Amino acid sequence: MRVTTRNASFQQWQALLTNRTKRHRAGSFLVHGVRPISLALDHGWAVSDLIYPDNHSLSTWARDALGRSGARPVAMAPDLFAELADKESAELVAVVRIPEMSDLPMADDPHLLVVVFDRPSTPGNIGTLIRSADAFGAAAVVITGHAADPYDPKSVRASTGSLFALPVIRAEGHEEVLSWVSRLRADGLPVEIVGTDEHGTVDVADYDLTGPRVLLVGNETTGLTAAWREAADAMVRIPITGAASSLNAATAATVVLYEVSRQRSHGSARG
Repeated sequence: MRVTTRNASFQQWQALLTNRTKRHRAGSFLVHGVRPISLALDHGWAVSDLIYPDNHSLSTWARDALGRSGARPVAMAPDLFAELADKESAELVAVVRIPEMSDLPMADDPHLLVVVFDRPSTPGNIGTLIRSADAFGAAAVVITGHAADPYDPKSVRASTGSLFALPVIRAEGHEEVLSWVSRLRADGLPVEIVGTDEHGTVDVADYDLTGPRVLLVGNETTGLTAAWREAADAMVRIPITGAASSLNAATAATVVLYEVSRQRSHGSARG
């Protein structure tokens, strides 16, 4: 395919950069950069199109990506390509499918860990949480409610590529996630839903996080909704000292994720 004018395809791809509604309606987002595109391909994300500047010599990496992706190659006029690329040196722009709820893990995994971020307000916090979830062994991240978009370019950049190491899924509300948990429980997996809150009833280090868990992280200002609090099997807290009254949501999530990893390495909450 060759694109030399601002045709319908170009306009749709351009909208994916700035319009979250059109991103989710199309079920796709744009990915820039060698590492993010390589990770998307390495982890089997569905890439529908790989766009490159027409009449430019491509590197070995770019030619390999075009060859192994199974995506449609799109040669685009260089001036148009520059509008889609995030920097002048970019060689490729990938059009990648956004995961759906059906991509959440359904396997009988005794170490299942899924992080739910409820109504996050900033793309940067989403990207940071995704990075921590990847680092500490989560199987997926779910963003619920009226929230910033995990596929906003700022979120993608803040994740430093971790977004492609695990499914990151948008859910309209808690019901979709609870339905998934119910199916796992019906299949015999004893999943517990663990909320995080500064007024939680137990210190995170004293709660058993070694089994299959769904970890809830609330909005940066208002915390978890009443519906999520009601659904939680436990509410844990991070004991802190000093002048700070609370931690940034993504920072708090990182602390709890580290504790999950520590417990699983040692075998118990007090190990």
